[in-house]
Order: sequence, then structure tokens, then C-alpha cells
Amino acid sequence: MAKATHLDRRGFLKGAALGAAAGATTIVSAPLAAAATPKAESAPEAPPLSPLITGQALATETAPLPEDAGFVVNDPGSDFMVDVIKSLGFEYIASNPSSSFRGIHESFLHYGSNKGPEWITCLHEEVSVNIANGYYAVEGKPMAVMTFAPCGMMHASMGILGSFVGHIPTFVLCSSILDAVERRPSTDWWEHAVMDPAAMVRDITKWDDTPVSLQHFAESSVRAYKMAMTEPRGPVMIVVDGGMAEKPNPNHSKLHIPKLTLDTPPVGDPNAIAELAKWLVAAENPVIVAGDVASGEEGSKLLVELAETLQAPVMGGGRSMPNHHPLAGGANLGTADMILALNEISLFNVLNDYRDQAVRYSTPRLKPGTKIVTISSYDLFQKSNYQAVDRFQEVDMAIAGDPEATLPSLIEACKKLITADKRTAYDARGKRFASAWAQAHERAKVECTYGWDASPISTQRLSMELYDVIKDKDWALVGPNSNRLWNFDKFYRRQGDVGSGGGVGGDFPCTIGGALAHKKHGRLVVSMQKDGDMMFVNNAMWTAVHHKIPMLIVMLNNRAYHQEVMHLQRMANRRQRGVESFAMGAPGVFIREPNIDFAMLAKSMGAYAEGPISNPNDLRPALLRAVEQVEKGQVALLDTITQPR
Repeated sequence: MAKATHLDRRGFLKGAALGAAAGATTIVSAPLAAAATPKAESAPEAPPLSPLITGQALATETAPLPEDAGFVVNDPGSDFMVDVIKSLGFEYIASNPSSSFRGIHESFLHYGSNKGPEWITCLHEEVSVNIANGYYAVEGKPMAVMTFAPCGMMHASMGILGSFVGHIPTFVLCSSILDAVERRPSTDWWEHAVMDPAAMVRDITKWDDTPVSLQHFAESSVRAYKMAMTEPRGPVMIVVDGGMAEKPNPNHSKLHIPKLTLDTPPVGDPNAIAELAKWLVAAENPVIVAGDVASGEEGSKLLVELAETLQAPVMGGGRSMPNHHPLAGGANLGTADMILALNEISLFNVLNDYRDQAVRYSTPRLKPGTKIVTISSYDLFQKSNYQAVDRFQEVDMAIAGDPEATLPSLIEACKKLITADKRTAYDARGKRFASAWAQAHERAKVECTYGWDASPISTQRLSMELYDVIKDKDWALVGPNSNRLWNFDKFYRRQGDVGSGGGVGGDFPCTIGGALAHKKHGRLVVSMQKDGDMMFVNNAMWTAVHHKIPMLIVMLNNRAYHQEVMHLQRMANRRQRGVESFAMGAPGVFIREPNIDFAMLAKSMGAYAEGPISNPNDLRPALLRAVEQVEKGQVALLDTITQPR
């Protein structure tokens, strides 16, 4: 048996040299090979090639160029583009890199000093957009995104759909090489070239443009920002021509960045508001149905003031209505004689019971004669292809306007009409709702104890153990999952459902965007993260760790797409085929065999992690350890194995 030998570097290089010499011998002509040659002196060993030298040899474009080489660009168009973007006040820009926008990327980093906006490195374009969506939900101002056509835009389109459905003014920059002569003869600039990149998402953006000059870019960028922030808000897109970004700027002194002046939000018609106030004051059982009402703490205060002025219960409201206010929830639509809906996109769903059977039908929840009035900005802008508007609901009065901007005049109009007798009746009504709220709260506490010691862990216990650990801190919950027993006493404590467009994979990067906005305030950010959603975009974990965005991620790991499990169970029951197979794990909906180790996944990207945790008695100690890490500035994840719901 031949003795095994170790091939070291010297031996490898010697063998490579001999191989090269042998190869050369086979092609030398016979006369030349026979000629006498002087004996060569042994040459000194060549110094080893460093990775830097090797890299420069393989990519000569990275070598410094002499000033007189004719290739130096001292004033590229992308520098001016960065000036334009800076003028709009973006704090961050999120992106997965691409050679298609290498010019403006370099300008952001060097000319723009990577500040205002700071570049957020993402590993997928959908993650980039959804981080921007989550950031806006907390900060109330847009974030920029950079991508390229067509591939990057295709990846980003799901996040842009979330922006569109959620009325989020995400500012998308998409690079393309419009002039065929300017494209490099390689796939990255020909296969990555589209003549109308915005056409890919035009149905889910509010406005777009493809500037053909730097001045055009400046004016359209300012216009896009203004339109994105005009109610109802929505995503916009500006195409960045890669060739124009890399070319020298010929007329810098003639360029001008327009002044940004945002539109004031539209207020409802005064005559209509006066009539509405009469209806509300005269109603015996008014109900406020609140959708996306408030943009911040002041808007939330206005909604509370309207409810307290009328002593009327508020259905919905999300983060706009403090959930422990005695007028939060508790409405009986069956006894209501007046409904006021504020920016509620799903009003038909709220006011009707829907039966999902083989024969589908709806029945009204309201008694005949109940007046319905809407104040909404959504009617001011709709598109036809993507119909995120719910079924049409008949109403008695529709007031076009931004609810938050309209509430002050409505509150004032109501107060002027309320007499002493009305105030006495309202106070009695308010006491009834407060009593009903307290009873409902106690019932929720009892229901929370069901399955308290179960393993896998009940979602109710997981939620309450987490809340008990953080409740005395300056905390904020990001993501759509919440519990009515948590006290969301401040607007920023709840991010809510940002708008994933109905798809899976939007929640996790949205929570990171929210945590990014909370970072400068030093808040303890927590999320309850679903396992299926995480696996769509788990690479976003790296972005959170890399940019030091502290947050606690508690997995709701039921090892299934459980909503789809329930839909299949419904189909099987309807067809009288039984549901026994689902206990064993039906194909297509369960995430098992193998079980995903989310703690190991998180650790591989630099996060602190523990799990899987299936014993509820292990929860609190693990939560305390994880919170300690987050307060040190870390990303922490707890993989908790939970009940299906």
C-alpha cells in the first residue's frame, strides 16, 4: 500500500511548475529541443501571492487610475442624485446590492458619507421593502429602498404590494440601463435591462416616473415624495438610469433641487360634518368603527376625545385606540342606531356575518334603519386590478377626507349640540360600557388560563409570561400578534399589522423595520414571530444582527401553516372525509421531519438564541436571560414550541 503523504504549499507549487514544464515540452519542435542550451542558474523562490494581489489581478477595474487616463469621473451624475435624495430627509435606505446601480451606490457611500440616509444591507429585496414598511409604521415617515430591474423588482414586488395595501409611502428607487449602447456586453446589464421597469408594479404603486435627465430626476423625486405622503398615502417609484448615474455631470451649475412642500391632509366638507354631528348627538346607541385613523399619538388622542364626548364604544382602531380604555370594544352592533366608520377598508366584513359553506351567504348584523356614515380618504384613490377594498357596503353619507384631520371639527360640532340632559344620558351610557369592559377583561383572564401548563406551550401563556417580564420597562411590540390583556397605553407600543398584502414572509422584516425606528429611543422591542413566515425571509436575521438592531424574537413555532390546516379540515368536514389524517401531519401544510432548529439558525447569523423550549416552566428564566441580552444591544431569539392556536 502506498504511503499517504501530505501535500503542502511548497509541494503543490513545485508540482504545478513541473506540470507546466511538461506541458511546454510537448509542443516544442524537435530541432529546437535538440539545440544545446546554457545551464540556467537556479532562480530564487517567488514571493507568495497575497489575496489582495490575486484579487487585483482578477479585477483590474479596482486598481487606481491615473488622472490623465481619460477614465476618471470627477463629478458623476449619481452624486447629484444623492443630493436630491438627501434633500428629502430619509434616515435610511435599504437594499440588496446590484451592479446595475453601482454608480449611485458608490455615491451614497463616499460622496454621501453613508449618512442621511444610512445604507441598510439586506439579503433579499422583499426584505428591503418590508423593513421600510415596518419603519414607517413606527416612525411615521418614509424610508427609501434601492433595487434593480427586472430580477430585484420581481423580488421586491411582494413587499411593494404590502406597501400598497397598507397605504405606506415607501420610496422605491429602481435601476435600469435604458440606452442599449450604454449596456455592458454581459448578462448583468442586458438581462437586467427593462424599457419600462415601473410597469412591473404600476398597479400597486401610487405614482412612478423614468427620468431622462438629472434635472428631471430632481423634480420627479420631489414630486414622488410629495405624492407618496399625500392622503391616502402609498408607495412610489423612480427609475434610476444606470448610465446617467455613471456619466460625468456636464452642467452641475444649472441643476436645481426643488423645494419640498407637502400637501395638508384633506378635511371633510363642513356642511356634511355639521349634519353628521346632529346624527351622532341624536343617536341612542352610536358605534364608532375605527380603521387606520391615527398617524401618531395626537391622532389617537382625538379618537379618544370623540369617543368620550359621545360616550360611544369604538370597534377596532388598532393602535389608534388604547385597548384598556373602557370604551374600547364592547359594541353591540345589533342595537346600534348609528355607525360612524373612519378609514375602515373592510366595513362590509365588520357589519355583516359571513357564512363560509358550500353555499356562501352574508347576513347583516345591524337592525333595519341604522344610519351608516363614513369618513375616509381611501375613496380618493383606488386602482382596479388589485382590489384590496372588500365588498361594497351601502352607506347613508360618505364624507371624503382624512379622519384625523377631520376629527377636530367633528368633535367641536358635537360639543356645541350636547345639552345637559344629553350629557347625563351619555354618562350613564359610558358607565354601562365601562362595566361591560371590566367583565370582558375578567373573562379574558380566565380564558387565558386554559391549558396553562400544557406542553407544547399555550400561546396565551407564552404571551402573558412575555408581558410580565417586560411590562415595567419602556417596551414596544412589533408585528401583528398581540393580546388584549397587554396594556397598550401608548401609541408606539403597538406596531400592528403593517400590511403584507396577504402573503407570508412580510411580518419578520416589518418587525425589524419597526425595531430600527425604535432603536434611537432606546426602547425594549419584542415580537412574537410565526415559524412559517420566518422561513420565507429568515435571512433578515442577519440584517438585524449586522446593523445592531436590538430586539427579542419569540417564536410561535407550531411546526405548521396552521391556518391552511384549518382550511383543509373545513374542506374535509364539508365532504365528510374526516380529519384524522391531520393529526398525523398531512402533506403540504406541516413543517416537520425535520423540525427546524430556529435557535441554531439564529446563532449561525450571530444572534443570541435558546431553544427549542416546550416546557412552560422553562419560559420565564429563558425570557429573563434573553431580555438581558437585548438590553445589552443584542438580537435574541427564543424558539418556543407552541399549541396550534
